[in-house]
This record gives sequence, C-alpha cells and structure tokens, in this order.
Amino acid sequence: MLKMAHLRILLLTALTAAIPVVGLSLDSATRTWTFDDAPPESLPPEFQVGTLFDGRPAGEWKILQTETAKTGAHVLGQLMGKGAEHAYKVLLTQGTTATNLDVQVSFLPISGKADMGGGLIWRTADDRNYYLARANPLEQNIRIYRVVKGVRHMLNNFDLTIDVRHWHTLRVVNRGCRIEVFYDEKRVIDLCDNTFTHGQVGLWTKSDAVTYFDDLRFQPLK
Repeated sequence: MLKMAHLRILLLTALTAAIPVVGLSLDSATRTWTFDDAPPESLPPEFQVGTLFDGRPAGEWKILQTETAKTGAHVLGQLMGKGAEHAYKVLLTQGTTATNLDVQVSFLPISGKADMGGGLIWRTADDRNYYLARANPLEQNIRIYRVVKGVRHMLNNFDLTIDVRHWHTLRVVNRGCRIEVFYDEKRVIDLCDNTFTHGQVGLWTKSDAVTYFDDLRFQPLK
C-alpha cells in the first residue's frame, strides 16, 4: 500500500509539473505599459512626477485617448507646453530599479518651438541624477547625456532625420559600462561610461516640448 501511494504521489507531481500555468510570462521580470487599461486624464500609480528647479511638478503627465496612438487607443502624454531652457520634465517608474537593463519606448513629437521630442532616462537615483537618451526633431539628432545634480553633460551625438509625422522608437541596452542606443531598431550610439551604476527608468522631455509616449517596455538583464 505504501509503495502504491508513493507511486500515485510521483505521478500526480509529474502531471502537475507538465500543466502550463496560464498567464505566467516566461520572463516575469519584464514589464510593459501600453497605457490602454488606464482611464484618460489619470496617471498610473507606479509613475512619479519629478520636480522642476523651482519646486513645481516636472510637467503635466497623464493618459490621453487619441486616434494617433501607436497601439490601442491610449498614450501617456507630457502636455506642459512651456518651460525654461533647463526645465526638465521627468517621470520616474517605480519598481524598475536595475543595474543592467533593456528599456524601450515609442514616442511621437507633438509640438515645441524651443525644444521638441523627448526620451528615456535610466539608472536614475532621483530626478536630478540619471542617464538620458533623447531625440530632438528640431536639432535632427539623437544624444546621450549624463545628468549630475541637474546639469547635463553630453556623452555622444548622432545626427539623423527625425520625421515629426510618425512614431519612432528609442531603446537603450546598458550592461556594465557599455551603453547602446537604438533609434527605430538601428544602433546609433555605443559607448562606455561608469557614472551611474543602478537606478530606476523613466521618461523625459524638456522646455516647451509636448510629446506622446506609448508601449514602454523594461527588462532587467543579468
């Protein structure tokens, strides 16, 4: 009897292990935000707005319902269309602290005379210290910066045509000191910098740039 019971337990364990768990991602650490489940005019609770140098909220960030969304019907917009030259509109994403990472977002430039477009921040200690990769259609370039105590230091520049009529994708892969920046799936910057070692990811615009973001994806790497 004991042998038969033991065999039944082994058989049940094997069958249970073979049954797939519905809804469980093979990479449960990867997080994706399409913003389509969030109600318009809201901001998902895991997103935290930074502060400007004068203490005001760093931008007007909220979910919008729009026909121009890249996927679905909602986008996350930065809608404050005014600001000084060094008014950095920073949005941090809670629960994304990592050392090595792969982060990507789609963006659509909407307006801006002094500045336009926006980008990704990562290894972010706070809203004054982080790495930044941004695309600017007015300057027609992609740049990567380190921002230390609110002051930008450019690390690299890549000139290219950025069409404001279409969505584009920015992606950053950071392992150790190596930082790779991809624009529309093409690698445009590859460098090494050791200023920041870990931190959160987030989104960024500057000055009077109004920008829509969609399909933010974050994956920590080993």
